[in-house]
Amino acid sequence: MKKAIIILPTFNEAGTIEKLIVNILAQNKKVPNWDIDVLINDSSSTDDTAKIVKTLQKKYSNKIYLLETKKEGLGKAYHQAFVYAIENIQPFVIIQMDADFSHNPNDIPLFLDKIAKGADIVIGARYIKGGSIPSNWRVHRKILSILANLTIRLGFMKLNIHEWTNGYRAIKIWLIKDALEHIKNYSGYVFQIAMLDYAIKKGAKIAEIPNNFIDRKYGKSKIFVSQYIFQIFLYLFTYSSFIKFVIVGLIGFGIDFGISYLGIQKLHQAVWLITLLSTETAIISNFFLNNFWSFSHKKIEGGVGNYLVSFLKFNFVSSGSIAIQTVGLQILVGIFGRKLWYLYKILIIAFVIIPYSYILYNKFIWKQK
Repeated sequence: MKKAIIILPTFNEAGTIEKLIVNILAQNKKVPNWDIDVLINDSSSTDDTAKIVKTLQKKYSNKIYLLETKKEGLGKAYHQAFVYAIENIQPFVIIQMDADFSHNPNDIPLFLDKIAKGADIVIGARYIKGGSIPSNWRVHRKILSILANLTIRLGFMKLNIHEWTNGYRAIKIWLIKDALEHIKNYSGYVFQIAMLDYAIKKGAKIAEIPNNFIDRKYGKSKIFVSQYIFQIFLYLFTYSSFIKFVIVGLIGFGIDFGISYLGIQKLHQAVWLITLLSTETAIISNFFLNNFWSFSHKKIEGGVGNYLVSFLKFNFVSSGSIAIQTVGLQILVGIFGRKLWYLYKILIIAFVIIPYSYILYNKFIWKQK
């Protein structure tokens, strides 16, 4: 029988904590191959939260664990609970869950089923079929929630993962052990983003289940969205391979554009010849910058021979970019004239070359290790 620990960070949750713990422990009857316990990390509640938990501990012998810590944010509370679980309980899987009934405990068997089928991390997704956000949220909050997740999906160019900020998730203990150092300084939404980003880069198997998020009825939310907007964007710019790839592309574009401008505008050379020269020079620059920065977490290794092979592969894949740009620019110049050649070039690079290159480079050059 495998052990699952449900972690509940609490601060003034006296209105819900008893009912929630009872509901969680009742899930044991639905999953005969699992042993479900609860770990509460109470961050110096000023109500009776800790007192209620201690009373329940006497009723449910060895099923409820309680940590009492300082109030240092949601991410810190989870990190403390992770460390405690690793050192003292050693479960097979940890399930994160809000303590205010925003997350339905009846979904726990669904998470465990996905874990049993091989997933390393399972996300409760509000933005897939069967999931939802509260209907009573105001329009601006709905828009903000949807746009935030969409921004992160696009920022990481991981469109197959629909949910990044929801805290209802199940994670195998091996992945949490590996991620402890990476996630220790983050909190709130950023903590959830950092954990999932780390899991993806480790090659973990990701699964999603529908989650109908319910707005809290008691207490106050511990998440202040405005406080984390800057941190979310900072994390994206720091860790997103796609954003780094775009920046590298802009550098390459500067090189490409500079050579093109000199050759076409000033020296009046053939468009196709200068385009070949400028594009290949930019490709060489992109290879080195991408290898040592954009995709540094999976950079090419194995000696000079492997590096040379990868460089040749890179050029082969990039030849598609050369062909697309050369043919596309020549056609547009032939139809509309040379006057706006730079505009055609910008459009081709932004809407064709960048997505084409990012997808193929990830498939053939910097593959997941």
